[in-house]
Amino acid sequence: MVQNVKTELDGRTLTIETGKVANQANGAVLVTFGDTVLLATATMSKKPREAADFFPLTCDYEERKYAVGKIPGGFVKRGGRPSDKAVLTSRLIDRPIRPLFPDGLRHEVQVVTMPLSMEPANPSDALAILAASAALTVSDIPFQGPIGAVRVCRIEGEFVINPSLEQIGVSDFEMMLAATKDRVMTIEVEAKQVSEDVVAAAMDFAFPVIGEMVRIQEDLAEMVGTVKAVVPVHEVDEEVLSAVRAGAGTEIAQAIKQPDKIARHDAMAELEEQIVSRLAEQFPDREKELGEAIDKVLKEEVRKLVLNESVRTDGRKLDEIRPLSCDVAMLPRVHGSALFTRGRTQVLTALTLGSMDESQKIDNLEEDGEKRFMHFYNFPPYSVGETRPMRAPGRREVGHGALAEKALRAVIPSDVDFPYTMILTSEVLESSGSTSMASACACTLALMDAGVQITAPVAGISIGMMTAGDKYALLTDIADLEDFKGDMDFKVAGTREGVTAIQMDTKTNGLSMQIVRETLEAAKVARHKILDTMEQAIAQPRESLSQYAPRVFVVIIHPDKIGDIIGPGGKIIKKIEADTGAKLDIEQDGRVFITCVEAEGGERAKKMVEDLTREVSVGETYLGRVTRVERYGCFVEILPGREGLVHISELASRRVERVEDVVRLGDEVMVKILPFEDEGKIKLTIKGISEPSSGPPEDRQRYDRGGGPPRGDGPRDDRRPDSVSARFRPKQSR
Repeated sequence: MVQNVKTELDGRTLTIETGKVANQANGAVLVTFGDTVLLATATMSKKPREAADFFPLTCDYEERKYAVGKIPGGFVKRGGRPSDKAVLTSRLIDRPIRPLFPDGLRHEVQVVTMPLSMEPANPSDALAILAASAALTVSDIPFQGPIGAVRVCRIEGEFVINPSLEQIGVSDFEMMLAATKDRVMTIEVEAKQVSEDVVAAAMDFAFPVIGEMVRIQEDLAEMVGTVKAVVPVHEVDEEVLSAVRAGAGTEIAQAIKQPDKIARHDAMAELEEQIVSRLAEQFPDREKELGEAIDKVLKEEVRKLVLNESVRTDGRKLDEIRPLSCDVAMLPRVHGSALFTRGRTQVLTALTLGSMDESQKIDNLEEDGEKRFMHFYNFPPYSVGETRPMRAPGRREVGHGALAEKALRAVIPSDVDFPYTMILTSEVLESSGSTSMASACACTLALMDAGVQITAPVAGISIGMMTAGDKYALLTDIADLEDFKGDMDFKVAGTREGVTAIQMDTKTNGLSMQIVRETLEAAKVARHKILDTMEQAIAQPRESLSQYAPRVFVVIIHPDKIGDIIGPGGKIIKKIEADTGAKLDIEQDGRVFITCVEAEGGERAKKMVEDLTREVSVGETYLGRVTRVERYGCFVEILPGREGLVHISELASRRVERVEDVVRLGDEVMVKILPFEDEGKIKLTIKGISEPSSGPPEDRQRYDRGGGPPRGDGPRDDRRPDSVSARFRPKQSR
């Protein structure tokens, strides 16, 4: 039976419908908002995954180009691996729903969300989270939702719910919030240095809308008559757990108190072997259960240490940052490089600068275009002392790279001020907590080392949390055990002026607004401390680029002049590039980006472009070259690619019978601009300019004989008038 619920959102109807499609899934819904239609399904395996020691949840956001009436670009039309946008949306769905499943659930759960029809101007990711929640809510899967999700932007000081792409583009603050009626499940923020108060105010603004989304999902589940399945959840045997607590709890509490990660891990590994050996006789063939019990007791002891003693496993205070160090200019041939170290977390970032035509082409469901600023994050196995195959970046790598990129976008100069494509590549050399925020710091240092004039340095920090009932403690700069055994990873990046990016996920059933506000304040204090250390390494961007970086020059021309630069069949632009070694990239708005490894070649190309597109005026004089001789006159190139006609009557003061009697193909002559014809064609004259009224008698005799103007360097150069306003010098471009 088909059931649906509706509500008004931003003046349009939001509909959630179930029972119509995909009825073999445990739960399936169609979410419709305007012309956007999303299908979301939730399916659970019949049996638990026996070998799993975690909850096997998979969230997939599937893009289909037919949703926006497009045929995929490239050779493969079926489509290949998910785009970065699809990966990030999948992670965005996963984070808020994962904590709302029963602890110990080992059944495989797969949530698939797919736009079937989509308004390209309106992002679908917030609707995808809502759709996933609705599919789980109407299913029999033991999901402790529902949740709602909205995007909030600030435009000219006013908050807007679920804005269009155009509105997002002019906003100074963008937040994705997923929550239950009163608890925050995840936050994503990209902002242009806004205060923490703005973040909190946006969340308060969004909660009423989220509350309405939760209500209609609850209504739909009631209409359907959803009954949640009772499935077994994995629990550690209480007898085994008690034996470990009694026999090794004190030893575990002592082993975790090590300031160094490696020493702590070694001590715990050795102790675990001893505990399993001691209890093997009491619990034969139950090594796996013993290992799980040890892990649970370890988690308990870490929490006791933090919550009862306000001490951390490495001896730090709750708000203390690990030792920091920053180095720049480590790699001499790299355009910009930096090494950022925070305790046992270490990231090396390299910056590569390129021309604008090396930007990345974007072709997803929501927008087409180009991307000139990119950050790529790599997490090799040696960073955690492990061995495994080196494969393509996974979802985690894509997500961490995108977060640091988002944190820096607000301070990157525009393509007008800095016309370069920029690729930052972060290599994680050591990992012990929050490598994404370490990458943001290393990226800032690399940009400044390269001479990129960012508007302000960006630093990032992660705040964790330990809870027990209503009791909680915030941990600044979480490391290894605090990350794995803790309840929150709240990453905040920004400048001294304000926040530029946030990403939060939790293992609890959500955060109160009080915890959110306290976390934002703790992150602000830590961020300023990190910026202090970073500024000791490099206080501001270098004044000049690396000698190995390409030079980019920008010429702004009238769009109507683009054809003058390209020339027939690209003849002129190809010649400029061949003669100067520069690369030219022309935008439709008339911006010409000239990139050259050597500044001299770029300057020459810039001069040629300016000459090609400059407006010539009546009465100006040029040194040109005869490019064509006709019966009625000759054509003279006065600027690269720009010719004018010297009619036979304008070749000399005397009557000329044949053009060849005065000029020949390839001759260089001085010409003057005559009034233009109606079609705008250039008319030239030689009269009184190239005619030698003085000088050596042999020159006058040669001209009288029809031999054309004198050749040779000396006499010609001496007779060039000082009033020439602009000249094309062939030796500079040939």
